[in-house]
Order: sequence, then C-alpha cells, then structure tokens
Amino acid sequence: MKLTLLRHGETEGSQKNLYYGAADIPALPKSLEALQQKALTGVYPTAEHYYVSGMTRTIQTLQAIYGDVAYTVLPGLREMDFGDFEMKSYAELKDDPAFQTWCQDAEHNACPHGESAPQVLERSLRAIQPVLDAGEDTVCVIHGGVTSGLMMHWFGGTRYDYSPAPGTGFQAIFRDGKPEGYIHIG
Repeated sequence: MKLTLLRHGETEGSQKNLYYGAADIPALPKSLEALQQKALTGVYPTAEHYYVSGMTRTIQTLQAIYGDVAYTVLPGLREMDFGDFEMKSYAELKDDPAFQTWCQDAEHNACPHGESAPQVLERSLRAIQPVLDAGEDTVCVIHGGVTSGLMMHWFGGTRYDYSPAPGTGFQAIFRDGKPEGYIHIG
C-alpha cells in the first residue's frame, strides 16, 4: 500500500508565520494556481481513495491538484488546535508566560485551551488506522504538523525531519500494515 500525505497549499497564516490549526483559513489563490500547474507535471501520485481533514485549505488543495475527485473527510487528521495561541505570531506571544511555558517543551505541553502534540498524534493515528487497514493506495491532503507527527511515529527521528512545505509531503510504503519506507513528494 502507498499512503501519500500532502500538506495543503500556502495560507496567509503560513506566510505570516502564525500559529494556526483550528482556524479554518483558506489556501491562497496564487498557491492553488501554482499547485494546479505543478500537478500537470505528474509529480503527485494518484490513488484509489482520497481523504482530507475537512478544513477549507485541504479541500481546496485536493481540488487544485486532483480536480473533481471523490473524497472522504477524516476530521481526526485536522491540525493541532493552538488554543489561545491561534492566529498569533511569535512576536505577539514571546512575552506571554503561558507561551514561554509551552515553548519549554512544545512537543509535550498543551497549548492553553488547545492541544498537545501527543494528543494530536493519538487522534491522527486513530483516524488513519481504518485507511491502513483497508490496504489500498490512498492520498491524504492534510496538515504539516499531522504529517510530521505520523512520519516521526512510523520512521523515527524528530518532527523537524518531516516538516513539509505547502503542497509537498511524503509517500509511505506499507506492507501488511507496517511502514517499510518512504519518499518525498513535491
């Protein structure tokens, strides 16, 4: 089975280096146009099934790359909810004691009124398990944090080893439900 995980197109949040996950912000039109053109080169794998997290930016990206394909929404693959930090930049947050505490161990600490990375990984693993159980080639257009968490879980390393740029990602190869290897996409 080939499981392709693609990050959605660029957003205003990614351009401005904002912490955002739960905010349902769209992909930028210019990014979607670029992804449409890139798709014409054949760089993106096709599959039997397509999934999105349900956030507007993932649906827009799927449609820009693959056109009008049928897809299923897996809300468990949504990005981390940054709670009180949503839609704010480092410059806005750097003096906030709660933000400083979170930064001391952002891999484990929960954002105030939001989630922690382990909570997101647990949610993502539950959501992706039926896809893996089906064993059919699949494309998931999701989020950078979810992608990096899953890849780190399956292949080791750190989150930063698997931080995809907008419109890029990984294709993981699974045999008998176990990850065997991966390639970079995009």
